[in-house]
Amino acid sequence: MNLSPSEQEIMVIDRSTLFADGYFQGFAPADEINYEQIILDNYFYKNRDEVETKSEFKQPIAYCIIVNKRTNDIFAYQRSVKKGDYNEKRLRGKWSWGIGGHIDKIDVQNGNPIEASMLREIEEEVDISDFDDPEILGYINDDATEVGQVHFGLLFLIKTDSTKVTLKGSEAAWGGFMPFEKVEEISEEGDKAIKP
Repeated sequence: MNLSPSEQEIMVIDRSTLFADGYFQGFAPADEINYEQIILDNYFYKNRDEVETKSEFKQPIAYCIIVNKRTNDIFAYQRSVKKGDYNEKRLRGKWSWGIGGHIDKIDVQNGNPIEASMLREIEEEVDISDFDDPEILGYINDDATEVGQVHFGLLFLIKTDSTKVTLKGSEAAWGGFMPFEKVEEISEEGDKAIKP
């Protein structure tokens, strides 16, 4: 589904509702507070253009890390720096080791809209032959960045026997499995990191 941000209705939750039982910055394990259930009990939809700069709303993002079961390598990719390839200018050239995106209104038709959106994003973004059921690891909140102030990540783990996972389309400059140590190295280098 390729709607423009001005046409797209996405899941949001009031920041005050989301953090009523506890605020955190960074990562929170799934077994502390069930933010997923808080979202499922209180979400509504807003036009994406309307909320991209309004930090009183959080946009939940179901975000999954894909790990090879045999090698424990992590699927990672670097977003393209070209405007025509990747439209979100705040994220151009940035590295990611997860697949995810906004939760659209259509996702509610498939049961749990958070998990449905994640499975839809996997289908849209990567070629992967098989994988186990997603397992929630925890939550990501980063109010230190412009992008993070309006998003809230639900982090899932997906294990696969696939040795090759490839990105669809031209949004990435590079993508593939890499050892955890390399992911850590890229994390420390930040925006200076180049593809392996």
